Amino acid sequence: MKYLIAGLGNIGDEYQNTRHNIGFNVLDAFAEASNIVFTDRRYGAIGEISLKGHKLILLKPSTYMNLSGNAIRYWLAQEHILQENLLVVVDDIALPLGTLRLKPKGSDAGHNGLKHIESVLNTQNYARLRFGIGNDFARGAQINFVLGKWSNDDWNVIKPKISMAIEIIKSFCLSGIQNTMNQYNNK
Repeated sequence: MKYLIAGLGNIGDEYQNTRHNIGFNVLDAFAEASNIVFTDRRYGAIGEISLKGHKLILLKPSTYMNLSGNAIRYWLAQEHILQENLLVVVDDIALPLGTLRLKPKGSDAGHNGLKHIESVLNTQNYARLRFGIGNDFARGAQINFVLGKWSNDDWNVIKPKISMAIEIIKSFCLSGIQNTMNQYNNK
């Protein structure tokens, strides 16, 4: 069984450790904990891991957030991965800082990365792990907030949640989405 785990973010030094790049942060932590090395490939950086007989393809798209669907569509086709085995890790301003929610489908909720994925795949039916980044910004300052760097206090909240996100990814692949949602969505 193969899975595509796509962590959304923007490439480039100016975007490192920004709230919008939490998908990259989660996959980087997963790779570090598993001794995986990402290699630059078409449409993104790819890491591979075998987990109890399941092959996980970790994807950090190089297409920038607003064109993430191109990378995801390519790697689903390239690796012959079923759409139900796709999991997108994404930031979410509608959730409090550090809150994690796994969903089997849903709207883009105004997130341009999800909007592009939905457009390219022509469906909202793909799993996503929403990582709460909070919404502590003044009216009209959303872009600066999501592209802003984590404070030390925020990072202290986020760091253990990144570890939990890795456990959720593993559970999604090994136990399925329903069991994983039951186990983690209320924590």
